[in-house]
Amino acid sequence: MTIRTRLTLLFTAVVSILLLLFCIVIYLLAERHRKAQFYEQLKAEANTNVELLFGKETFSPELYKWLDKNHLTVLNEEEIIIYNYRDSLVYESGTDYLKVDKTILNQVRLEKEFRWDEGKREVVGVLFADEYNRFVVFASAVDKYGHSEVSNLLLVMGVGWFISGFIVFLVGWFYAYRALLPLKKLIGRVDAITASRLDLRVDVGNTPDEIGQLAERFNRMLDRLEEAFQLQRAFVSNASHELRTPLTAITGQIEVALMDDNPQEWHDTLRSVLDDARQLNRLSNGLLSLAKVSMEESAVKLSEVYLDEIFWQVRSELLRAYPAYTVKVNLANFSKDTTHFNVLGNEALLQIALINLLENGAKFSPDNTVEVRFNKLPRAFEIHFHNNGPAIPKEELPLIFKPFRRGSNARNIAGHGIGLSLTARIIKLHHGSLSVESESGIGTTFVITLPQKS
Repeated sequence: MTIRTRLTLLFTAVVSILLLLFCIVIYLLAERHRKAQFYEQLKAEANTNVELLFGKETFSPELYKWLDKNHLTVLNEEEIIIYNYRDSLVYESGTDYLKVDKTILNQVRLEKEFRWDEGKREVVGVLFADEYNRFVVFASAVDKYGHSEVSNLLLVMGVGWFISGFIVFLVGWFYAYRALLPLKKLIGRVDAITASRLDLRVDVGNTPDEIGQLAERFNRMLDRLEEAFQLQRAFVSNASHELRTPLTAITGQIEVALMDDNPQEWHDTLRSVLDDARQLNRLSNGLLSLAKVSMEESAVKLSEVYLDEIFWQVRSELLRAYPAYTVKVNLANFSKDTTHFNVLGNEALLQIALINLLENGAKFSPDNTVEVRFNKLPRAFEIHFHNNGPAIPKEELPLIFKPFRRGSNARNIAGHGIGLSLTARIIKLHHGSLSVESESGIGTTFVITLPQKS
């Protein structure tokens, strides 16, 4: 069942139930009013009859019976019965519709007025007393016209209820269609979006309702998916290109060596092949690390770590691998009050980020020196990595954090353009930021900002 059908049926059911309850209340009130009004008529008839028969100015009982027999009385099928204080029947209209026992007589005398129904006939008994007489008068009749009016009202309300229900169904069907029309258009637009047409977007319009919010959220999701697809395509294309270069070099050198019987040439070839293999290994490790940090944030386990301890460990490993490099550390912000720079992070990933920035700074500096300075902010920590290498052009600064993108200052320096993009993603996973400033004659400074663990 479609949403349109469900909404229409639900709307029709709710309105129909409310109309039905309203009709029932109107019917009960009308019936209650009819009965109260008819009982008052019966009571008035009882008092009038006893006054005329046994009051100061009387009519003969035979005249009353003749009037009742010829249907000249006010009420339909009216019957009047009168008992005196000795429970003797002193007058009966003669129609013999009603039977009265002594129990009812006593109840009328006790309550002074008693009402009940016998089928369609409605009866009222009243106590009539003056200075001369004491009578119990019963008046009964059938409210033919009152019942007819109430029945007609019930028929009109029933027909009106069915017609109203049908009209409500049609109105609900129309408005459900109007309400769900933006959703129908959204579905049609979504069907047109494929892997090759991720640039398409659904129409949000100017409606701030839930459907407009859904369209807006869907467009945001498409933005993320399109970005992920583009990154994936660029990653595969660039990775294939970067892997092809060392593999081609290795293959060519091996083929040349096989054609030469000189042992020295073989030795030189093997050494060159080893360098290419190491370069290929570093590239493979970088690609694996880049793929790892591209996963969802929830998949990366974070715990309390000390940023300064990780830095000293990474610094030692870098200097051991590259003895020609120099890492100068500004210890001004290390004091008794700041013994550790504790953050919520993943130790292995932070090691990759720090070693990339240290190696990058030392590699691009003419004297292979990188200067590091720690800085404590109110709720965060900063690490500055400065080198005196060639400045990065301003127009290239936003691009250096993308995979396989390298600045023009790195043309004569080995690399694959993975380290900075990998570092940027690691810092983003830790809810931090990575920025860069580069000026000619001053050098380049990378700044890592990580939130302090509360």
